[in-house]
Amino acid sequence: MITIKEATSKKDLKAFVRFPFKIYKDSKYWVPPIIKQELETFDKDKNPIFKDAEARFFLAYKAGEIVGRIAAIINWLEVDKQNIKKMRFGWFDFIDDLEVSKALLNTIETIGREHQLTYAEGPVGFSNLDKVGVMTEGFNHISTMITWYNHPYYINHYNAHGYTIEKEYSENKFPFENVKPEFFKKAQELIKRRYKLRALKLTKTEEVMPYADRMFDLFNESYSSLSSFVEITDIQKEYFKKKFISFINPEYIKFVVDEHDKLVGFAVVMPRFANALQKANGKLFPFGFTHILKAKKHSKDVIFYLIGIHPDYQNKGVHAVIFNEYYETFKEKNIETCYRTPELEDNHAIKQIWKHFYPEIYVRRKTMKKDL
Repeated sequence: MITIKEATSKKDLKAFVRFPFKIYKDSKYWVPPIIKQELETFDKDKNPIFKDAEARFFLAYKAGEIVGRIAAIINWLEVDKQNIKKMRFGWFDFIDDLEVSKALLNTIETIGREHQLTYAEGPVGFSNLDKVGVMTEGFNHISTMITWYNHPYYINHYNAHGYTIEKEYSENKFPFENVKPEFFKKAQELIKRRYKLRALKLTKTEEVMPYADRMFDLFNESYSSLSSFVEITDIQKEYFKKKFISFINPEYIKFVVDEHDKLVGFAVVMPRFANALQKANGKLFPFGFTHILKAKKHSKDVIFYLIGIHPDYQNKGVHAVIFNEYYETFKEKNIETCYRTPELEDNHAIKQIWKHFYPEIYVRRKTMKKDL
């Protein structure tokens, strides 16, 4: 018999966060989160997303043991402002037992109906900067700190419980040696002259911060047309600055501005922390922080996390300016492999940007949907 219990106490939430450590303990490919950070994500007093969203966390028990977990999420900006009556769910992990996954999904579906929502979709997080999608291909690749890894059986459970594909994503990678500067070197000089643009050379985190708010504003503008988009609010900007910027080598954040110092393009690249996080095994201390700091400075692999171009400058080659900046930085640091975060299959514009680098799809994932 399966029992579902809501995780409300600190002890329960810690058990919620720690459950994947149990079912992936023998996996070479799963990347554990930092437990303290994950708990802060779920803390209503620390994560400002809870000003516009609500979440409840549930654990499944069988014979007194935890055998699954799920987060039920309603983003009220999405529901009220965009009139998208979606019941979100994420952090969905379970043993290979259909009764367990069914009980957890029934729980979030009931909450969705209570709020007159029309469908459930997951796995997704609170917003566009959270993890997304159940993996369907690529199980023999090490995950990243910004994606979920899952066992191959997960998708079978979605199908068994009447869920169908809502959105499809792919993750790509390419060796840095695929980057041929002739594709953007001359073009970027021409584009800078034509539109009076310049790339900023930033080497310290404190130099990045004055542009960070503008970056999130531009993110909102440049991604608003995507089907899954929910805007980042002012209060969330502060939270994301603290959460992400400290993890990133400032030389890996590129800004392009016009003659009036207005931001027209940006990109954020992160060192690949996967191996460091595996060594840390969920804890920053005593040694986890050292592994992460070492990866921040010396990782030979990088992840393209975000790239955004102002709508007025899209299709004008601004990405060539950004690529040129990264080319110089990566060449100096002897970067070997470039990874990209999950991108919607129907985002054709982003595919055009990367085509000259001959990327290889190495992971596919999907969000799954069920009418309520």
